[in-house]
Amino acid sequence: MIVLRAALIALAAIIPVAAAGAADCPRGDVLGTARVMTVDPATYPRVGLKSFPQTLPLADKEVVLTFDDGPYPPTTTKVLAALADECVRATFFLIGRNAEANPALVRRIAAAGHTVGHHTWSHRLLDRIGQPSANEEIDRGIAADERALHGAATSTPSTPFFRFPGFASTPALLASLQSRGIAVFGADLWASDWNPMTPEQQLALLTSRLEQAGKGIILLHDTKAQTAKMLPALLRYLHRNGYRVVHLVPGRAIKSS
Repeated sequence: MIVLRAALIALAAIIPVAAAGAADCPRGDVLGTARVMTVDPATYPRVGLKSFPQTLPLADKEVVLTFDDGPYPPTTTKVLAALADECVRATFFLIGRNAEANPALVRRIAAAGHTVGHHTWSHRLLDRIGQPSANEEIDRGIAADERALHGAATSTPSTPFFRFPGFASTPALLASLQSRGIAVFGADLWASDWNPMTPEQQLALLTSRLEQAGKGIILLHDTKAQTAKMLPALLRYLHRNGYRVVHLVPGRAIKSS
């Protein structure tokens, strides 16, 4: 019975359902958000095959869009506009000092229905600075994000999703985050948008990797002008080629809503 129940929960997690709020979409012929997946950090403490043995239970041609390093007004606003045009929801891993500098934009991200995760205070590589300093980077970043979102600083995140800058974790830091009930996100593929290239080159690189992987958590950066310019074409590509976007929210169990 326990095995059967676990199997049914896993099956429910990969069955696409209509996106919440689809009726609010201003256009009918859009990519949209295919389903919402509730991620339990106790079940999935670490995800993303570029860093860890497991990832989220996505079906073929399902993708999760994630953006790091914001908010940065000149480009984050363009990313938000592109996502809104296609009624797509994503996860933004924010740098605390950027959130502190742009609290209205943080609230705008959340108000648009996107998920706000955490990416340290200043983007230092945490495997190089010792655990006390690394913990301070993590907690200060979370506190700044929470202050921007809710008006009060706390090191207990309302959304317990975290991504290490440069994926530079340590076993001790991973264990600490797991003990706090915070899920650590790697990625399954990325656009390498930290390298200079044209939007067209970036689109070609990312779509070729996606065709090979078939699905996955995609890492992008909303601070990059080339990514902001490329994003509308990426969303059109996903729509044209039958990909489905999964939106992540925190919760006690992996399930669809």
